Amino acid sequence: MGSAPHDGPLAPAPGAPSGDSTPPDGPPSAGSAPHEAAAASETGTQSADSAANADPSTPVSGTPSTSPAPHDRTDTATGTPDAGTTPHAGQPSTDRAPDRPHAHTEPHAHTGAPTPPDARPGGPAMPKGRPPQRPKEPGGGLLMGRPFGVPVYVAPSWFLVAALITWVFGGQLDRVLPELGAARYLVALFFAVAFYGSVLVHELAHTVAALRFKLPVRRIQLQFFGGVSEIEKEAETPGREFVLAFVGPLLSLILSGIFYLAMQPVEPGTVPGVLLAGLMVSNLIVAAFNLLPGLPLDGGRMLRAVVWKITGRPMSGTIAAAWVGRALAVSVLIGLPLLTQTGALGTNTEDISGMDTVTDALLAAILAAIIWTGAGNSLRMARLREHLPDLRARNLTRRAVPVETNTPLSEALRRANAAGARALVVVDADGQPLSLVREAAIVGVPEHRRPWVSVSGLAQDLTEGMRVSAELAGEDLLDTLRATPATEYLVVEETGEIYGVLSAADVERAFVKAMARPN
Repeated sequence: MGSAPHDGPLAPAPGAPSGDSTPPDGPPSAGSAPHEAAAASETGTQSADSAANADPSTPVSGTPSTSPAPHDRTDTATGTPDAGTTPHAGQPSTDRAPDRPHAHTEPHAHTGAPTPPDARPGGPAMPKGRPPQRPKEPGGGLLMGRPFGVPVYVAPSWFLVAALITWVFGGQLDRVLPELGAARYLVALFFAVAFYGSVLVHELAHTVAALRFKLPVRRIQLQFFGGVSEIEKEAETPGREFVLAFVGPLLSLILSGIFYLAMQPVEPGTVPGVLLAGLMVSNLIVAAFNLLPGLPLDGGRMLRAVVWKITGRPMSGTIAAAWVGRALAVSVLIGLPLLTQTGALGTNTEDISGMDTVTDALLAAILAAIIWTGAGNSLRMARLREHLPDLRARNLTRRAVPVETNTPLSEALRRANAAGARALVVVDADGQPLSLVREAAIVGVPEHRRPWVSVSGLAQDLTEGMRVSAELAGEDLLDTLRATPATEYLVVEETGEIYGVLSAADVERAFVKAMARPN
């Protein structure tokens, strides 16, 4: 049997802060982007922190609170109510509670992390009667197309790296094909575009595998250091995780082989020969680098899958692969400049200038920072996923009382406070829910006008997406709320009976607590 919805007064005691301050924004989207319904009154917004300081035992006549009373929540991430929270006998049915950014830069970084519901408590309120709008498309640069239904974006940083590749490769062409003259930069630009086309194929391999495993892909983005495939959920088994990570480097190896075979009939020292050789080597480097066994690289995800399979715990695999990734970052920071200086990478040490040394050190530092940060993010997201199942709609739901359309606001608040409820549901004559009274709208009504304002004027009409099951938890709950952004949701049992009202702000606070909890 589930716990009852949160009890507690709908409004703080007289003298408590009345909502002049704006609550801080919620956490950023995890990927996936990641990833805001808002709650503001006509005249101002309520501070969640200040409202929580009100004495819940004092009779209410002041401004309604936009956050749960302190006694309604424990110190856990789920905000479970006190054991003594029980429905009041004789209350109507609404006051009675029946007893988961595969992001990867080249290095590869998985960002298939859950994101909080789009609930920003300080934003504008949704007008009454207007159905909530679905979230806008993720964006992230210039939209290039939708292969397999997944949007592909080119980030502004790509143009910077394309210019850099054009400059560097153009300088190399001047030594190999001096007769090209200034046209060498057009050839070099073609190489930059073709190389990132290969990166896109690498990313599409991850995307196709994810779609094959029924994992949603938010977008693909080409950026400074490669590509990002944002897979929004984790693979369900270590075998699928291994395949999902391996297909990217495998496609890069296949492309390298294709370019090698294409080189055979082409005369060396020509423009096609040089381009094919460059694409063969670059794809080979991409594949080899991504197979290094540390997060956030593809090889790190393969190592994670192996440890997961052996231990039976995905978190153990993440910890092992993340620390190997951090060791790899340190190795790149120190080792790459040393390998270049000693000629181990095939460079002539006599041709190395001071500027080359600085460039190599800068490149090594950037790569090391990306790998180290990606490994840390993987650990953080894995920790969050372990705690997400504790994020349950039933535990976060506020107790509600039903009121009819023409009920004065003052009378509705009196009933709510008498019942220990913290939400209002507008129902018709048959008791069927019609709309939810927005807390932010109540804040904007002065106390002396409340007897003359009906609750229907402060309510948001219910849409199908605003009805959520009391059994939802974890990523399923977050996905449901993201699909229909709103400030409040009607929580119902499987039988259709009303359980209470879920505030998006409460869910977001619980989400932040889940991220902050130690393992």
